Amino acid sequence: MKKVQGSPQPLGVTIGTERINFAVSVPGGKSCELLLYRTGSTDIEAVYPMQEDSAMGEVRFLALEGISPQEYEYNYRIDRKVCLDPYVRRITGHRIFGQTEDLELHKVRGCFLTEPFDWEEDRRPCIPWHENIAYSLHVRGFTMHSSSKVRQKGTFMGIVEKLSYLKDLGINQIQCMPVYEFEECAGKRSNYWGYGPACYFAPKASYSASGNAARELKELVKSCHKAGIELILEMPFEEGILFQTALECLRYYMLEYHVDGFVVNPYHVSWDGLLNDPLLKGVKLLKKEDWFQNVMRRFLKGDEGMIEDVIWALRHNTKEDGCCNYITAHTGFTLYDLVSYDEKHNQDNGENNQDGPVYNYSWNCGAEGPSRKRSVMELRKNQMRNALFLLMTAQGTPCLLAGDEFENTQKGNNNVYCQDNELSWLNWNKLKNNDSLFRYVKMLIKLRREHPVLHRPDALLGLDQISCGTPDVSYHGENAWQVPADVSSRQLGVLYCASGQNDNDCFIAYNMHWVRHSFALPALAKKKKWYRIAETSAGILEKPELLENQKTMVLKERNIVFLIGK
Repeated sequence: MKKVQGSPQPLGVTIGTERINFAVSVPGGKSCELLLYRTGSTDIEAVYPMQEDSAMGEVRFLALEGISPQEYEYNYRIDRKVCLDPYVRRITGHRIFGQTEDLELHKVRGCFLTEPFDWEEDRRPCIPWHENIAYSLHVRGFTMHSSSKVRQKGTFMGIVEKLSYLKDLGINQIQCMPVYEFEECAGKRSNYWGYGPACYFAPKASYSASGNAARELKELVKSCHKAGIELILEMPFEEGILFQTALECLRYYMLEYHVDGFVVNPYHVSWDGLLNDPLLKGVKLLKKEDWFQNVMRRFLKGDEGMIEDVIWALRHNTKEDGCCNYITAHTGFTLYDLVSYDEKHNQDNGENNQDGPVYNYSWNCGAEGPSRKRSVMELRKNQMRNALFLLMTAQGTPCLLAGDEFENTQKGNNNVYCQDNELSWLNWNKLKNNDSLFRYVKMLIKLRREHPVLHRPDALLGLDQISCGTPDVSYHGENAWQVPADVSSRQLGVLYCASGQNDNDCFIAYNMHWVRHSFALPALAKKKKWYRIAETSAGILEKPELLENQKTMVLKERNIVFLIGK
């Protein structure tokens, strides 16, 4: 093994045919050494100083000839402290989630990623934005509960075992919370979600069943693609990260792991910079904004003055801004908790219930938390169905929070960032004991797919764009063609014109008021009539039901009705 002149670019480890290059950023005035270990050993085999006087800017670098990447592992010692390479591609020695490992003991080491992988002519599904049905999950929490019945619980392979379930539900895009190597034991409480400083280039070792997270993440991606499902990685990055580092990281996962896109925090990394990158134009870039969530939650519980915002939310097109539509997310209540709690209950987090969002726009339907009152339970079920109906009939890409389809609960905790236990893990027994909501969600997804007017590729303008006599979308109330203008209005009718869409005209009436309301039905073309095909309480009807009154329809309280004209 021989030390030779290296290169300051690229950062991290670069394996060549005859040499391995090492480059790492080190602040001025600090010492730096490269530590080499034999594979699987905690004993230091060799130490190579990386002197500041030979640095390029703040980058220390060197190259080694005659070194076999399969036979060695490495770390750095910076300012007398052992540390991992920020650009490390794979880590060994940290297989148990939640177990602290002292780097000074050399049990955690960086590996050289050299293992070949058979992608079997893998191709990205490249599903159009408007056809995506997304599903957000935490890799560990998704299958860690004993009720998941998978062999490899809490791992990438555990998700693979559940792909048939997701496919049956109608999901074609999975959005994973952070899968990179983060430190879950860095503070006083567990970092279960994975936000903060991390080795962003290395898949998390404890999310693998075998310890080889790089290979198993590739297996997950390949399996998803075979099932016609996209895999999106949430990459929030910490505040202050260099744009170059973030860009290189996303490019790396795109090229090395074939992932289909990323959810990023636009406040930590330049959104426009990512959108303009020529390589990343080949994948989806998303960001999370809670505007749709807050509008729909307030409309759902019956707040006044929401109609104008609801109109915008229903028309919002994800392709234009990269924002999926969601009503619940991991940073807040689950769907069941949204209709069961007025207040957050985060006492288990150990912060005196001071953490987590204060304004949740939730409503407990008459009782805080668990209740045996039939009226309360029936109202909660109705409200969950309404929420899902709102989500699946809006134009933008819907994103379902894992477990919402079977009433998963976190017992009122809206911030389970530190809860690596059954509070945050999905309890699959709820699906086994009551699958009615699952079947309802499945039917709603099917309904959305069957009606192209609900998910057009381009934004609706409210104009007659093809001179058919009717605008692409129009809004109605108790009087046809008149948007409810009263601030107290909690009802809205939406007419989607099907001309040129290979679909029927669709009219959806939303009544989030606690009293009945009548809706004037827009007149159809000659010989066409209105048929009811779906309703909050009844679900998707087996066959369309002709309306007796073709001019007016009365909607009961807190109800949504879907009509087609044919």
